[in-house]
Amino acid sequence: MAEPTALGLRPPAMSARRSPLAGRAHELAALPASVQARELAFLSQVNLRVDAAGPAADAVAKVLGVALPVTPCTSLRSGIYDVLWMGPDEWLVLAPDGTAEDLVGALGAALGDQHGAVTDVSAQRCAVTLEGPAAREVLAKGCSIDFHPRVAPSGTCVQTLLAQTGVVIVVRDDGAADFLVLVRASFAQYFVDWLVDASAELS
Repeated sequence: MAEPTALGLRPPAMSARRSPLAGRAHELAALPASVQARELAFLSQVNLRVDAAGPAADAVAKVLGVALPVTPCTSLRSGIYDVLWMGPDEWLVLAPDGTAEDLVGALGAALGDQHGAVTDVSAQRCAVTLEGPAAREVLAKGCSIDFHPRVAPSGTCVQTLLAQTGVVIVVRDDGAADFLVLVRASFAQYFVDWLVDASAELS
């Protein structure tokens, strides 16, 4: 039991973490077999701003185990990290739950006194995996991007609108059957509503 405070009041107990989509897991699990979806709760997400041609880039690469991708709309995977190109001097690093603080510290040290910034944005977006033979068909119902493997191989990373909601979509295989969708937490419930409706006609 918590100790009384100086005023004789006990502070409220700390509640367990709860992801924005914790209450929707059963709906995601009930989607048709041809399209499976699940939330990657509490995925660490760190925004990095740095000059990819500058002296800090090599130090950043040593932390991540891979050079920063500089081709627009691409991502690279190295060990526990996914590094997503977000702009000419901006990347989003995805990592397992609980690693954001250490990653921010390591990247900040890599930047040193060079121009740049590192920010923990883990609470900004929800991460949902979308897999199965109908995954690309479902995305096509709300997104104008062509995810055919000919034009969107594994590692493709785009910022776009899905059902009028800003998202980041990462292609995770060469068969257009495995995607990661990052959607802002404030739109996560709407995204699940749309996903359930868009998948209703599938078997």
